[in-house]
Amino acid sequence: MKYIRIISIVIGILLIAGISIGYILFRAANTELYTLDETARKNVAGSFIQLSDGITHYELAGPDTGKTVVLVHGFSVPYYIWDSTFSRLVQEGYRVLRYDCFGRGFSDRPDKLYEASLFRNQLTELLDKLQIRSVYALAGVSFGGAVITDFVLHNQDRVDKMIFVDPVFPGSRAPTNYESIAKFKMALSPEDVVNGQLTDLKYPSQFPHWAEQYKVQMKYKGFRNALISTRFHYAAADKVRDNYKALDSLHKAVLLIWGKEDNTVPFRYADSLRQLVHTDYLPVDDAAHLPQMEKAALVNEKILAFLRAD
Repeated sequence: MKYIRIISIVIGILLIAGISIGYILFRAANTELYTLDETARKNVAGSFIQLSDGITHYELAGPDTGKTVVLVHGFSVPYYIWDSTFSRLVQEGYRVLRYDCFGRGFSDRPDKLYEASLFRNQLTELLDKLQIRSVYALAGVSFGGAVITDFVLHNQDRVDKMIFVDPVFPGSRAPTNYESIAKFKMALSPEDVVNGQLTDLKYPSQFPHWAEQYKVQMKYKGFRNALISTRFHYAAADKVRDNYKALDSLHKAVLLIWGKEDNTVPFRYADSLRQLVHTDYLPVDDAAHLPQMEKAALVNEKILAFLRAD
């Protein structure tokens, strides 16, 4: 009994020490030190609007008489991922809307499950409050591809055309850790999150401010939870695949653009997606996961041609 008691005490001490060390490491590495509030948003470009699940950061530009194009960003990079396309479409007379999905950029980080309905409801409410009934084209890059597909399946008469840029496609591995462990690991290695964004580009040196620009959103509480919750609670791979197939049955005009050297959502998935959805198609040479940035002129011209086509 004496030895059992000693062993129990030792295990208890080691457990307390482990928890303490973990807490110290967490505090030292944690980047989420601020609350995203009115003060934090004071000098931020764009506009803000209160929706049911929180404040949404957005930008709407172009003539009121122009056809409306909505741009949806990917898994974690906010709406600036569409900078070149946004500017070009506005210049060509389109009315263009882009926004930060909940948990990203300067939109709120609601304490909810980041499942498909949260993103769908955000876009639905945003359009309603901005009094945009009809969307001429809905575009999504990467994870945004899943978001816009889910949206149009629930709003079939509201969208005419769809544009996908290197969209997420079933094939990536499902999370293997517990959600709480994944959050802790992400908190301990924030630089891994930043460096991961650089792998989306074939030539990251051409975007020298990309990492620093990304880090801004990481300062605000709830960012880490939003990303991990999305990873664990957004639609399963089979559901995403089924949604693409269902989209094809709507017979909408669809444009697919894919960087040939994409390692984030590998280029080979382009053929897999095209077996599910009939598309106009532009494979982009010498570009990775973000061809709308690395080959902006080429991609923007293709998008404009697609928008102008009957």
